[in-house]
Amino acid sequence: MTKRTSTQAEPFLQCAGCKKILFAMEFEQNLRVCPHCGHHHRLPARQRIAMTFDEGSFEELDADLRSGNPLGFPDYQDKLEAAEARTGFFDSVVSGRAKLFDAPVSAAVADFAFMGGSMGSAAGEKIARTLERAAEEHIPAIVFCASGGARMQEGLLSLMQMAKTTAAAQRCAQSGCPYFAVFTDPTMAGVLASYASVADVILAEPKALVGFAGARVAKQAGVGKVPDDFQTAEYAHAHGMIDKIVHRKEMRQTLGTLVKLMTTGRRATVGSRRG
Repeated sequence: MTKRTSTQAEPFLQCAGCKKILFAMEFEQNLRVCPHCGHHHRLPARQRIAMTFDEGSFEELDADLRSGNPLGFPDYQDKLEAAEARTGFFDSVVSGRAKLFDAPVSAAVADFAFMGGSMGSAAGEKIARTLERAAEEHIPAIVFCASGGARMQEGLLSLMQMAKTTAAAQRCAQSGCPYFAVFTDPTMAGVLASYASVADVILAEPKALVGFAGARVAKQAGVGKVPDDFQTAEYAHAHGMIDKIVHRKEMRQTLGTLVKLMTTGRRATVGSRRG
């Protein structure tokens, strides 16, 4: 991940992949993708929304949802407030309605900058509402995943979001509405093990970190030697978990094509993953 620097104050930055020095302005114009090695750096949610959906079409919903501090976890409230000030959001997921090539969709976008994109009560509720809204309005659901997993500061309430979001995905399937998930760097742990993995179509950005437990945890657990590309989007794609790896510049067009294809005779096409 690149250092958080202002493009006005710092005209150059270093690629997290190849370590080459980049012009910040060109880097941003290239959608935060390195022009030398193709490394996809993490995107803020607002930038992701702007580059994916029709201009001016995104209507944010559920913006007032906030996580509480049910366990009285030390310093948790301070961390929430710091993340709010840094990102401008009340939690790690931004949700609402949008249009994609004039087709209405229900959308949610995770922002890793908000406490590692962790899924607490508010984030889980936003994902569930996104999927349920798709079912109620008979429109496709699109979710961009970017998370280190469940938010430990909320304990069991955070883990409950796995069941809640998966149930919402099932209701979306029963309604005959397609659900698309996009794995960005990283898509890990409880998020991967719940709503992220049960979409009708799963796309991923190149080299995104995808897995349940981190490499260090796996090593401590005594797991045997794994391939060099283990826990990458490429590894998951080669083993059938991901349908297609898509360059960031092609993501909007790819999603638009899928929405068009799967909203024609959709009851016959959706639900293949979720049975």
